[in-house]
Amino acid sequence: MNAFNSGAPGGVVYLVDDESVVRDALVFLLGSRGLVVHAFDGAAALLSFLASQPKPIRGIFLLDVRMEPMSGLRLHEALIEQGIRNPVLFLSGHGDIPMVVESLKKGAFDFLEKPYSDNTLADRVQQALAVEASSYAENARAAEREARLASLSEREREIMLRVAAGKLNKVIADELHIAIRTVEVHRARVFSKLGVRSAAELAGLLAAAQP
Repeated sequence: MNAFNSGAPGGVVYLVDDESVVRDALVFLLGSRGLVVHAFDGAAALLSFLASQPKPIRGIFLLDVRMEPMSGLRLHEALIEQGIRNPVLFLSGHGDIPMVVESLKKGAFDFLEKPYSDNTLADRVQQALAVEASSYAENARAAEREARLASLSEREREIMLRVAAGKLNKVIADELHIAIRTVEVHRARVFSKLGVRSAAELAGLLAAAQP
């Protein structure tokens, strides 16, 4: 594996191509755009590298289709099997319609046929990185939301659901057979733990947490 970074801020690209000339050219092209490029000469080298990295994996994958012994398409399947669903762009000099359709069905971001324009390739890589960054941010928000919800006590959760449904403190107190002051205290704790300021925000958070 070799890596290149121009020093400018950017994203991470995992490049796999068994042709050293193509690999070196792509490393230079993407590195010159401010991207960190980890380049590998085959699927096995990439998978071995990823196994040693902390999860989740950040970045996108740029894979050549025609490689031995594991093709880019099979490598994509291996990534999916490991729960790695980052954007994947395929490069091929022998692409055909069935191959394109199959890769896109499995979630590939794009399929570029050689020869390709440097600008087109770089633009699609940047677009894929934007998608990955957005997905990562949403996953991080979801994880934080789940952690906040998990921090609630059973009583706080009971009150949370009723507050989100728009029920008044007095109604909640009557339903749970507790004092209104107790409802107020728990309500304040729920708002603090979840980082919301109103019943409307609470309802929105719970809606976002639904699968």
